[in-house]
Amino acid sequence: MEGGKGIAVSNGESSGAWAAAGGVGTFSGVNADSYDENGNLIPATYQGRTRRDRHEELLAYAIQGGIAQARIAHDIAGGDGRIHMNVLWEMGGAERVLDGVLTGARGLIHGVTCGAGMPYKIAQISASYGVYYYPIISSARAFRALWKRSYHKFPEWLGGVVYEDPWRAGGHNGLSNSEDPEIPEDPKSRVAEVRKVMNNLGLEQVPIVMAGGVWYMRDWVDWINDPDIAPVAFQFGTRPLLTRESPISDQWKKRLLGLEEGDVFLNKYSPTGFYSSAVRNDFLKELKKRSDRQIAFSEEPVGDLSQEFQIGPRGRKIFVAAGDKKRAEAWMKEDFTEGMRTPDSTVIFVSSSMARQIRTDQSDCMGCLSQCQFSNWAQNEAGTTGRRPDPRSYCIQKTLQNIVHGENVDEQLMFAGHNAYKFRDDPFYANGYIPTVKKLMERLHTGD
Repeated sequence: MEGGKGIAVSNGESSGAWAAAGGVGTFSGVNADSYDENGNLIPATYQGRTRRDRHEELLAYAIQGGIAQARIAHDIAGGDGRIHMNVLWEMGGAERVLDGVLTGARGLIHGVTCGAGMPYKIAQISASYGVYYYPIISSARAFRALWKRSYHKFPEWLGGVVYEDPWRAGGHNGLSNSEDPEIPEDPKSRVAEVRKVMNNLGLEQVPIVMAGGVWYMRDWVDWINDPDIAPVAFQFGTRPLLTRESPISDQWKKRLLGLEEGDVFLNKYSPTGFYSSAVRNDFLKELKKRSDRQIAFSEEPVGDLSQEFQIGPRGRKIFVAAGDKKRAEAWMKEDFTEGMRTPDSTVIFVSSSMARQIRTDQSDCMGCLSQCQFSNWAQNEAGTTGRRPDPRSYCIQKTLQNIVHGENVDEQLMFAGHNAYKFRDDPFYANGYIPTVKKLMERLHTGD
């Protein structure tokens, strides 16, 4: 199974090739690209003056793009394999996008994978189109909750349960508050717990799909006939990035070939509020430094927060601790002159140019998430989370569109699984070799 990677990273060409090679190809239904009658990319430009207007434009682009990618995948697959669509439940208008694509590409999509949140309604929507659903979960508890609330009503359309390892997978990760991001747990025991729950619900024949950290099939041989786990399938998310059919840039592919162990790490800068796994580059380094230049403040003097300090173009008065005042003054001498308040009664210090960029990105929000910490957009009647926008985060729509359409990979968010460093060490990729999807699939069947 090919793992879905959002914002056009897994598209109709890559997923169609994966299906043609006998697997389950997965194209991303998250703001997928669409094309004009001449095959030229239609750029996503927004004319709406309000966030709600731009949100509607975004949904129209997403539906149009999802249909386009489904058709491309179907044509390339030529009737072989299976085609799945991947959606994120926390993306803006997830239900409308899924409904629109399944309507416009009726009969071309065999399954829907969905994670990043608790996708209760994925079962009902998929079943209404006669399409199998594959929830992405990271714990037995999560699946139990989904089953109890919704999935028990549509058991015949549950195609499989994707267990995504929250410590090893790329993209957004499903770590709970009780789990330590620094201490990975054994996936086998966690998957066995998922199987136990499923068997108790009469789902003995529904496969579990292991995702996150899967590189060599030989590492998982003992799972295949293990009665505590089987039936089991395996999902590859990172390895399909480095194929000739993969739509990512040559610069991105070259960067993958040079990664070292530890270059992919968990962070919590995402505007979704989830942990995510991405490549350590200038983009993430800047976010870390931005948060490092952070101090607590109060609107009125209280306790240690007794030193008057002025921030912003109007010189707004706040109160900070004496030591923090000295730190802030030092940062300002280094040209981090703009103090920006966060939702957590802290203030960060950035350059004037970065402050302008942050405010512009927040103002240009088009509601790509159901709720966004960065811009404070929310998919509700008020159109807001009710909290202050968080300048410690970023516009995820902007950076993911930028990187997949050719911008400098060091200056954008670059998702990858934690095993991406194996591109450098795996002899299959020696001398910069980039295989076709067919050659990669043949390689996987050898165990390597």
